[in-house]
Amino acid sequence: MKKIIFEGSGCAIVTPFTKDNTINYEEFKKLIDFQIANNTSAIIVCGTTGESATLSDEERKHLISFTVEYVNKRCKVIAGTGSNNTSYSISLTKYAEKVGVDAALIVTPYYNRTTQEGLVKHYTAISSATSLPIILYNVPSRTSVNIEPKTCLELSKIDNINSIKEASGNISQISEISSICEDNLYIYSGNDGEIVPTIACGGIGVISVLANIYPAYTDLICKSMFEGNIEKARTMQLKTYPLIKALFSEPNPIPVKYALKKLGYDVGGVRLPLVDFSKEKQQHLEKLLTL
Repeated sequence: MKKIIFEGSGCAIVTPFTKDNTINYEEFKKLIDFQIANNTSAIIVCGTTGESATLSDEERKHLISFTVEYVNKRCKVIAGTGSNNTSYSISLTKYAEKVGVDAALIVTPYYNRTTQEGLVKHYTAISSATSLPIILYNVPSRTSVNIEPKTCLELSKIDNINSIKEASGNISQISEISSICEDNLYIYSGNDGEIVPTIACGGIGVISVLANIYPAYTDLICKSMFEGNIEKARTMQLKTYPLIKALFSEPNPIPVKYALKKLGYDVGGVRLPLVDFSKEKQQHLEKLLTL
C-alpha cells in the first residue's frame, strides 16, 4: 500500500497574467490563499489549466518554486512536469524535486503519440530519475493517447508511481484500473463532472478546474462521499453540472479565467493560441456562478 499524496479536492490552478502578459505573482498569492482558506488539499501548478503549454522553461521553474515557497506547507504542492520529450520531463521533474514539491503530475506524451510500451518506458525513465511520487495524467481528448488499464497495472509496480489523474471519461476503465491496481495506484478524477462516480469506484479525490471558483464546494462533494453521504454528494454533483458544462464550453482555461474575473480576481487573459471567452457565452456562464 502506497502513501496517499492527498485526499479530496486538489485545485488545478490558473496562472494569472498581467496586462503585458507576464505572470502576475501578486494575484497568484491571492488565488493560493483563497484555495487554502477553503479546504483545498493540494495546489496543482503548471498543469493544463495553468497554461503550461505556453509558459517558458524559466517561467515554469520560477512558478513552481514560488508556489512551494508561498504555500509554505499549508497544503500539498504538485507540479506539472510532463512533456512529450522524456528528457525534458526528467529535467523538470528533478528541478521540482529540488525545490520541494510534494509530487509531480506527468501527462502522457502528446503529438508523437507513443505505444503502450512507449508509455511504460517513458514513465519508467522519469520515475527512476526522481524519488518524488508521480501522478500519471491520462487525458486522451488532448493527447490522443490512452493509458490502458493493463499499462496502469504495469506502472503501478514501480514504487514511486503513486496515482493517476483519470480524465478519459470512461468510468468502466476507471473501475478496471481500481480493480486490478488496488492500493498500488490511487485514482483522482480528472473531470469535475465525474467526482462522485470516480470515488464510488475507489477514487480518492479530484484534480479540479471547478475548485478554482468553488473550492469549498468541490471539497465537500468529496468529503460527503468519503463519509458515506452519497445522496448529498450526488445532489451537489448534479447541481454543478450546468456550470461544469459551461466551464468547458471552450478550451480550458478560457471559461474559468473569465469566471474568476467575474468573482473579482485579476487573472488577466489567456496566451495565444487561446483567445478570450466568446461574448455570446459570457452571460450564460455568469448566470451559473451562484450555486
